[in-house]
Amino acid sequence: MEKIKVLIIGSGPAGYTAAIYAARAELKPVMYTGIQPGGQLMITTEVENYPGYPEGIMGPAMMDNFRAQAERFGTDIRYGLATEVDFSSYPLKVTIDEEHQVEAESVIIATGASAKWLGLESEQRLNGFGVSACAVCDGFFFRGQDVAIVGAGDTACEEATYLSKLCKKVYMIVRREEMRASKAMQSRVLNTPNIEVLWNTETKEILGDKGVEAAMVINRTTGVERKLDVTGFFVAIGHQPNTDIFKGKMQMDENGYLITVPGSSKTNIEGVFACGDVQDHVYRQAVTAAGTGCMAALDAERFLVMKEHEHDVIA
Repeated sequence: MEKIKVLIIGSGPAGYTAAIYAARAELKPVMYTGIQPGGQLMITTEVENYPGYPEGIMGPAMMDNFRAQAERFGTDIRYGLATEVDFSSYPLKVTIDEEHQVEAESVIIATGASAKWLGLESEQRLNGFGVSACAVCDGFFFRGQDVAIVGAGDTACEEATYLSKLCKKVYMIVRREEMRASKAMQSRVLNTPNIEVLWNTETKEILGDKGVEAAMVINRTTGVERKLDVTGFFVAIGHQPNTDIFKGKMQMDENGYLITVPGSSKTNIEGVFACGDVQDHVYRQAVTAAGTGCMAALDAERFLVMKEHEHDVIA
């Protein structure tokens, strides 16, 4: 069985940053990238809010830079998917692609979270070309324009309010005749003049060839269809943390996000650390993910030093 000092599961800003710090500390990190090397930024177009890029940068290009920096310091980056873990004993055991088993002294989980989508073909085709799952990330590109947002929870209300400050008109598409959001968030939306809530409404199609040109919606009660002349379409129906293989083996919240000790990346398993969107359902930004990746690498380094000290004392 292959023995690894620091195993990083997943890539993206969190995983790559953890790799950079761990490699510079000469911990010889091994990273398995997962099925989407680079994470959600690989399906993001221009990134304007990450420090150090005054002219902005395309998401995939940024992830290429992160990867190159991690490799520069010696990170062993491999394509592969962690399919099973055994954290019941130490060292920690992880199975890659259902067949290759590795034994790790520490594990950094950076598997991220995936946005939930409506399931429309046009939604995926126009993803990054007017369709987005992050208003805070992409709302700036639609200044002075008309946009639509789908969702009925606190996040949807928060993002609709955020968009209302940038955009001329915001259509909020709500599937039922009520919202799941808190009363305070609902009140904020309903009292914002340029937000129009479309109750009992579903999206039929997003129209456009190279970018969003409009959205066709239908009222679920009356069956009446309506064309919304929008150039941006935001989906805010939630995110799903990529934590399936950890279920029943680690502490999670009710939505499946890994729980970390406040102010650290430590999980309830000794030697296992979590960073990025897999443990952050609040901010979900590239810069915050990178910050927690740094924390995870530093926490792992301190853990390994402690383990080595314990071994020396026993010896």
